[in-house]
Amino acid sequence: MKISKKNLKKLRDILGKMTISFSMLLLLSSCGAEKQKDSRKPNVLLINVDDLGWKDLGYMGSEYYDTPNVDGLSKEGMVFMQAYASAANCAPSRANMITGLLGPSHGIYTVGTSERGEEQTRKLIPIPNNQTIADSLYTLGEMFHDNGYVTASVGKWHISEDPRDHGFDINVAGSHRGGPGPKGYFSPYNAEPLEEGPKGEYLTDRLTTEAISIIEGNKDKPFFLYLPFYAVHKPLMAKEDVEERYERKKPGDGQSNATYAAMINTMDENVGRLLNTLKDLGLAENTVVIFTSDNGGIRDVSFQDPLRAGKGSYYEGGIRVPLIIKWPGHIKGGEVSQVPVTQRDLYPTLQTIIKAEKKAEKLDGDDLSPLFKGKSIPERDLFWHFPIYLQAYAPFVDQARDPLYRTRPGSVIRSGNWKLHEYFEDGGLELYDLSKDVGEAHNVAEQYPDITKKLYDKLIKWREKTHAPVPTKLNPKYDAEYEKRRVEEEREKL
Repeated sequence: MKISKKNLKKLRDILGKMTISFSMLLLLSSCGAEKQKDSRKPNVLLINVDDLGWKDLGYMGSEYYDTPNVDGLSKEGMVFMQAYASAANCAPSRANMITGLLGPSHGIYTVGTSERGEEQTRKLIPIPNNQTIADSLYTLGEMFHDNGYVTASVGKWHISEDPRDHGFDINVAGSHRGGPGPKGYFSPYNAEPLEEGPKGEYLTDRLTTEAISIIEGNKDKPFFLYLPFYAVHKPLMAKEDVEERYERKKPGDGQSNATYAAMINTMDENVGRLLNTLKDLGLAENTVVIFTSDNGGIRDVSFQDPLRAGKGSYYEGGIRVPLIIKWPGHIKGGEVSQVPVTQRDLYPTLQTIIKAEKKAEKLDGDDLSPLFKGKSIPERDLFWHFPIYLQAYAPFVDQARDPLYRTRPGSVIRSGNWKLHEYFEDGGLELYDLSKDVGEAHNVAEQYPDITKKLYDKLIKWREKTHAPVPTKLNPKYDAEYEKRRVEEEREKL
């Protein structure tokens, strides 16, 4: 059939209009899909490394530990140089972060009993310690769950028997256990609930594989994945080939333990696996990634200089931690913040990020999201409270107030650049200007009595407001002569 030029022109006009209409349909469809994509709540991946020190990463200046993936994350997110754990050891730190509340609200101050160290050397009877968060507390897991998220905890939980009792849909390897056990880093594991892997499988690798499986299975839903690695907590155990590599590497700046370095290296490789998974699944741009650790590093394993002391101490080395927050499109990569923040700030910040409709009624932290936009947050004082004892485990290097305890009962306040320690046994006060003395080597309480009094008064008011318990009962089994003898014995070893 022959088509006339006139009819051919009409046909072309019709086809042209159809093409335009189809293109518009595709465009509208694309816009709708993009709008739908943009409206989806962001996923959240919270990585909490056990006992990783403030200085134990490449981006923090380490030349011994290789952490290219975490270093890359620091370039894509905001680095908080003055980030603090809310407590100096594992269980209370995790309780504070998961609940957004300080110790007086949940009563978890340490791991196990509060009666730590030799009884004859404790002047006071410590406040009893809770070991489990109460069911009445509204956890981070519950908040995410109630706002439509799939919630999963993979790794060390440590603050109850099962995170599924506190808002998490999925639990892998989480219980009251605080460490993997003597043989726990290699299969067969001692980290229930976790199915055994092939003999020789490494726990950090396995937990990451489990986390990746959860991400893949929930890629079409908003998810909150809490990944608290058991690493790099003792016992120090690493893959042999990685450890051998560090044995050949030149140590430096108080960092020389090849096993520990290998554990950090493997942790970093697995962070890379997680980040690559998010990219491969097209989720990276809509996922908030938070990287931190639960307390300061273990000083006899890895020095935290210039910070004083390490895990268990309320000097800077025990409570300063790495913190990186990546949120594509909302946080400019490579930003560095010098604002003092704490891990209990994460709860209110995440509520803001996901535009939570159901929120916690009470939180002890503050929303950090204004910092993402180059704005400021209200100045506030930071508090720590420790009404119990924590014995020294390495008196030679602990850098504690005395060689018997990493810390004794007391409270701490940071106000601006000033930091005041109060000790309940003897009423001792230590004042440090962190802007000049971040190593807390020079107690200037007597030089600045007005500042000392001001901060001390703030501590008292804060304890009254929060009903923070203070030990006052004398220990009838305390033996001053025995304590003196034990202190002398330990100092002779120095």
